[in-house]
Amino acid sequence: MLSIILFAPMLLERLHIPSIVGMIFAGILIGPHGFHVLDRDSSFELFGKVGIYYIMFLASLEMNLNDVQRIRWRALVFGLLSFAIPMAIGYWANTQLLSYSIAASVLVAAMYASHTLIAYPIVLRYGLSRVSSVSIAVGGTIVADTLTLLVLAVVGGMFKEHVTGLYWVWLVVKVVLLGAVIIYVFPRVGRRFFRRYDDSVVQYVFVLSLVFLGAGLMELVGMEGILGAFLVGIVLNRLIPPASPLMSHIEFVGNALFIPYFLIGVGMIINLGALVSHTGAVLVAAVMVVVGLCSKWLAAWGTQLVYKMSRLERNFLFGLSGSRAAATLAVALVGHSILLPDGTHLLDEDVLNGAMLLILVSCVVSSLVTERTARHLVLQKRVAAPEADRHFSPRILVALSNPHTVRPLVSLALMLRSQHTDDSITALHVVLDVTPSAFQQGQEQLQRAVKMAAEANVNMQTHSRWAVNVVSGIAHTLKEIGAADLVIGMHQKEKLSESFFGKLGDDLLASVDRQIIIFRSTIPLNTVRHLHVLVPSKAEYEPGIEHSLHRVAALVQQVSCSLTLYGHPATLAALSQLLVSRSHLTPPECVEYCSWTDFMPLAHRSRQDHMMLFLCARRGTISYHHYMERMPVQIERCLSSRNIMLLYPAQMTSDLITASAVRAGVPLRVR
Repeated sequence: MLSIILFAPMLLERLHIPSIVGMIFAGILIGPHGFHVLDRDSSFELFGKVGIYYIMFLASLEMNLNDVQRIRWRALVFGLLSFAIPMAIGYWANTQLLSYSIAASVLVAAMYASHTLIAYPIVLRYGLSRVSSVSIAVGGTIVADTLTLLVLAVVGGMFKEHVTGLYWVWLVVKVVLLGAVIIYVFPRVGRRFFRRYDDSVVQYVFVLSLVFLGAGLMELVGMEGILGAFLVGIVLNRLIPPASPLMSHIEFVGNALFIPYFLIGVGMIINLGALVSHTGAVLVAAVMVVVGLCSKWLAAWGTQLVYKMSRLERNFLFGLSGSRAAATLAVALVGHSILLPDGTHLLDEDVLNGAMLLILVSCVVSSLVTERTARHLVLQKRVAAPEADRHFSPRILVALSNPHTVRPLVSLALMLRSQHTDDSITALHVVLDVTPSAFQQGQEQLQRAVKMAAEANVNMQTHSRWAVNVVSGIAHTLKEIGAADLVIGMHQKEKLSESFFGKLGDDLLASVDRQIIIFRSTIPLNTVRHLHVLVPSKAEYEPGIEHSLHRVAALVQQVSCSLTLYGHPATLAALSQLLVSRSHLTPPECVEYCSWTDFMPLAHRSRQDHMMLFLCARRGTISYHHYMERMPVQIERCLSSRNIMLLYPAQMTSDLITASAVRAGVPLRVR
């Protein structure tokens, strides 16, 4: 099995065939209906079930919930069209062309209406999981599959003994109650767990346990487990940022083991020989394949017309929604198991074999369409990208000095990093003491930072620099590597006479013109639920404000938290427009707030799982105001238990910040 998982993608890559198709064909060849190398035993059933749970879990986990809020109606419309059109055309074809009974026609039409995100790993490989059409397809999948499984439950219940009207009421009540439990309990348990345990292996086992628990409970109440797995992914979405090491582990294990096992298991079910030996099976299979593919294309085309989408977006919708597997297989097996009074099956062998061929053909077509569309979309993005986007890579420099702040600072840098570019991260430790122990402690901190970045598939560079003082070491390193951002930990005061920032922070603000981010963590970033941003008046005129907003938007998208801006109305209007138009965020909540001398109202509007971000200004800049001098006292008095970030926009007007803004899609205004 492992040899097939290893060599099939390598062989098919030379033939320009998606590896997913190869896995299915490999299952056909080695299965009981091929060369019978392996039987489809309980291990394939177990891993196959885990694989489809994994696909649904990953699909909901990769969704950008902020984008989902914006396209939720599109996803609902697409899901309804993707269900209604195949059901209508399928029912007509089943009754008129295949002469099936009403119950059988409805059940076979439900096979056309369902779809499985078989091609979703292709989207992940090309880094397109947050494209709006992908989010629409994922949202539409759960709508179509839920309605399909409800049809299955209704038709299946009609042939059960002693079924009354209370059966359907009780089914709906159980599903609603279980959904409420998952939505309310799972995220709260997850936040408590992630705050207490930071080991990536323990976190992975915990997440996997929640996925299987949600799927198992959904099966227990009479629905398919894929709904539970999808719902668990939705509620854990905000707790597992895309740039986190945990997300890398989840994707790696799924793509390397569980999903290939599922695809090979699907291939082992398909019996091509039965189609050749039975003439009726060929007709049934032909009708099922044609109706299944054409109806899904019509649903994608209808959504394109309604929302004026592009051809590539339509193809993405069709490619992701065209494949069948889990729900279709469930409908076929349940229908085949139902015995009529005359002793025949509600769905005969021809329908079962036709369903297997529908699964095979739809998976192949879906994979090919998705692969081709993804390639075109990636090339289109590269052509549209400006020249500076290709040749410039703004670095993030993380200055490490305290072993207790290594994890939060590196986590912050990973989330600030743009996921669509090659922004690199450099960790720095400045050595002042010439003793070997000081150098060794710095090396240990750098090694921890490199390990964390490697778990998130990010190659972090390290610098251990000898300097007469920390400020000169950081400033020189910033210039040498061309970093656009400096991330440092907030100073921990040891004496009451010390300033809020410490001498290091004060000197850095005076010596460094790059963007400086000072961070204090009280809870893990992935458990933050809301971001409060306080901005000074005239902040929109700062030279580096576009770059600052780009980093803020990246943080909001990674954490999937809601955003509130506080400040002067004119400043809020300008910054909100920039965030929405150039960072593609949903419009943030804007609250007029012009007092930096009393943060008690902010404390009342925030909770311990919220984070406070202060967009500050250096002395002498256009947005600096004298009341900022009281900000440290107010933070310590009112917000001592919150995550705090102080962000000082860059003051340089060099090509560095210009190229960085261009990469973010932000053309700098001429002032």
